[in-house]
Amino acid sequence: MKNSFLNSEFNLVKFPIFFPLIYGFILYLFPQFETYLLFFTILLLAETHFGATWPFFLNKANFDLIKKDKMNLITIPIIIVILSVIGFIFVKKLFLLIFFAANVFHVTRQSFGVCKLYTNKKIEINFQEIFIYSINILFFIIGYFRFYLPVINAENLLLLNIVVLSIILISSIIYIYKFQLSNIYPFLSGVIIFYPICFVNNPVHAIIMGVTMHYTQYLYLTHKVHKGRKKNRSTNNSRYSYLGTIIIYSTLMASFSLFGKSSNEMFNILIMIPIIGQMLHFYLDSQLWKFSNPHNREHVLNYIKN
Repeated sequence: MKNSFLNSEFNLVKFPIFFPLIYGFILYLFPQFETYLLFFTILLLAETHFGATWPFFLNKANFDLIKKDKMNLITIPIIIVILSVIGFIFVKKLFLLIFFAANVFHVTRQSFGVCKLYTNKKIEINFQEIFIYSINILFFIIGYFRFYLPVINAENLLLLNIVVLSIILISSIIYIYKFQLSNIYPFLSGVIIFYPICFVNNPVHAIIMGVTMHYTQYLYLTHKVHKGRKKNRSTNNSRYSYLGTIIIYSTLMASFSLFGKSSNEMFNILIMIPIIGQMLHFYLDSQLWKFSNPHNREHVLNYIKN
């Protein structure tokens, strides 16, 4: 895989730092456009990446797998929908905390997975896993104490950022010393992806700003798999339009997300629909990108590596 700063794979998968930088630039220089920034980021990146799950999952390549594994790929998703509805309605604060934890775990898992695409050295993979998971667990704890149980206040933020940036800097220096400089980029993307949680004032930005990197990685990789499957007649499924499905899904879900700020309780509850879609995405991806499964190695990893 190429490593040029002009290479689309570098800018969308290895180190898509431009997206959170652009997001932060607009957020802090043009705060009056915050609502528009959120909506268009959700529309163009967040919900498109969630929407990509469905043509990726409901593809002819997976039909036999779905039939054989109905428990994991049909029954459990239905249970997730039911529990999410119950949780959102009756224990909303706890449900949103679980949602945040699932989000962090899902994004962290992908960050580590992307790193593994660029190295096969066991010692390097172990280093990536330990530091990416540890630092993102730290961000989850920080998020909990900033927004759910507000113990960390504005007076503590400077010290917090100094400590966190020091940890990231030291881990990066160790990485460069021990391994190749070229491989630092996906690792760095993985450890800074939730860093905005240390300085933004709205938890929504903590979830979206850095995670724009996650969205572009997912869209690039699923599109690559889609193209590979399309060329393979035995797994091509022309009944499902990859781009069309994503456009329709993202438009609908981004529209529902706007109702989250509505004063009307009936409209406000509609934000539950995209949240449930996201919970399904977290779970289904844990099954579809599990490369210990021979089916996924053949119908997913094979197309990414080519």
